[in-house]
Amino acid sequence: MPPPAPDAAPPVNLNQLLTEATARLDAAALSYGHGTTNARDEAAWLVLWSLGLPLDTDPDVHAGTLDPAAVERALALIHRRIDTREPAAYLTGEAWLQGVPFHIDRRSIVPRSFIAELIADGSIDPWLSDRTHRVLDLCTGNGSLAVLAAMAWPDIEVCGADLSADALAVARLNVDRHGLQDRITLLESDGLAACPGPWDLILCNPPYVNARSMAVLPAEYRAEPELALAGGADGMDFIRRLLSDAPACLSPDGVLVLEIGNERAHFECAFPGLEVVWLPVSAGDDQVLLITREALTA
Repeated sequence: MPPPAPDAAPPVNLNQLLTEATARLDAAALSYGHGTTNARDEAAWLVLWSLGLPLDTDPDVHAGTLDPAAVERALALIHRRIDTREPAAYLTGEAWLQGVPFHIDRRSIVPRSFIAELIADGSIDPWLSDRTHRVLDLCTGNGSLAVLAAMAWPDIEVCGADLSADALAVARLNVDRHGLQDRITLLESDGLAACPGPWDLILCNPPYVNARSMAVLPAEYRAEPELALAGGADGMDFIRRLLSDAPACLSPDGVLVLEIGNERAHFECAFPGLEVVWLPVSAGDDQVLLITREALTA
């Protein structure tokens, strides 16, 4: 007699699948911060993406049982996240910033700049005027801030610049995806070397992670291009050159909006007495700052 057929897996609904996926991620002790901050949100992102469902799907509304093959695919993606320690965005090929979708792959850093919040909520607007015509997104990566700037300020010319040709290739995909080819120019540049301006506004989320922090980064962050993260011994290598070069590249009323993450102590040590305006974001009041050209030349 043939052996008895194995028992079929019990039917699973979306809530049950999310609970199982969350438990597996939790047990793996992963690091987050590339679009989510916890295992439940990460599980929702990966599971819903694998099922082809919108990321805002309500599990309680989607209460029917799932196809066993779809469940298997979803759990396989969860295990890939665990085994590779890659950010979820690299596994799905997509990241969202301020509700806007962007293509992403390992050629560029996963977009997460807090400057996006300031563009969306209008916090930068008081420093702009009818003389604001040209915006530079320096260290543009996948082009997300350039795209958001073009969307927020439709009468402004935007340039996205980066040292990495690979990152610029990803940025090109996103500029084209959002139909902004006529509004956004992409430029390969080492800092401001190929971006003389004058710029009315420079947005910059540069490499600023100090060497000690780089040495202990979780695997999820080490999966990203080191060029986009490492800022030297105190995290200020790129920023020193930027602040030295910026006055010659800014218009008389120009301003620089700069993200420095958790490096305020190193920033203030490197630039004592520099007058800056701290712009509050969801992560705190010392992650992003604004500097006027006048302050840079004082």
